[in-house]
Amino acid sequence: MCSNVVVGLPSPPNLNGTLSSPTPTNTSNAKDGDNLVMNHTGVGGGYKWRLVIAYDGTRYAAGWQYQSSPPTIQCFVEKVLMQATKLERKDLSLVGASRTDKGVHAWGQVAHFVTPFNYDSIDSIHAALNGLLPSDIRVREISPAVPEFHARFSAKSKIYHYKVYNDTFMDPFQRDYAYHSAHKLNPAVMREAAKYFIGKHDFSAFANASQKERVRDPVKNIFRFDVIEMGALLQLEVEGSGFLYRQVRNMVSLLLQIGREALPPYVVPMILATRDRRELAKYAMFAPPHGLSLATVKYNEEHLRLPSGCSTTSFGRHYTIGSCKLPFY
Repeated sequence: MCSNVVVGLPSPPNLNGTLSSPTPTNTSNAKDGDNLVMNHTGVGGGYKWRLVIAYDGTRYAAGWQYQSSPPTIQCFVEKVLMQATKLERKDLSLVGASRTDKGVHAWGQVAHFVTPFNYDSIDSIHAALNGLLPSDIRVREISPAVPEFHARFSAKSKIYHYKVYNDTFMDPFQRDYAYHSAHKLNPAVMREAAKYFIGKHDFSAFANASQKERVRDPVKNIFRFDVIEMGALLQLEVEGSGFLYRQVRNMVSLLLQIGREALPPYVVPMILATRDRRELAKYAMFAPPHGLSLATVKYNEEHLRLPSGCSTTSFGRHYTIGSCKLPFY
């Protein structure tokens, strides 16, 4: 039996033969059901599952983070999980790796949830989730997770892409996923400027105030910041240990001004040194959200290992026709 154990969960309901019931446990000392995890002792009441989710954020006015009105991406994911598992929201304890803002997209958002029962095969629930979700949200992967895994706090780094379409007119097929700059940009000076962001810095000057962050650490480590040319499309790729609220979009907005050659590259360390968001506002406006997407969330290998005795990762089903039953002419 899989020993992926989570505290704070109810006894499993009467379910069909695709599920395995764990031994009930006393959870009276648990503060809540959100990721209070025991070690691999084989005693406990539940199981943890990792999701990789892609979504088009265009129509979600509040982004990922849960709120009932207007409905968010997390709200829709929780709703279909409740339908598929017959559990309540508080029991699922769904947590996302990144609280993407309204209009921001994702290819590699990661989340986890918990259940009081084990799935022998997760292909069926994977298919059920995507069958219930709206067409602009898809679960790309679902897998069992070790108790130590936490979608947000276990993250080692995150990679964001920001796309800029740099031509005299906008490609209509890119309009929801790239910012249009009719000003001719100089990618070489943008690369030069982006190098100043790399390393450990206090990014207070590039962060907006947010009620979502109770206590924020303004020091973040940027591992790379690339400017990639793909014809008329520029893709700005930034990888870091973490990011403050709207930090990526603020960094991009300054790089756009530098790319237009309105500012020199060395303005970046000057603004960083001020640690004052008002200083950035003197030079650059917001980069809109629709050009931004969460590409990947990276974790240490020990957090991604599959617990022994559990089902394997589901990447979705491929449907094939076994044989043609009609005569061929």
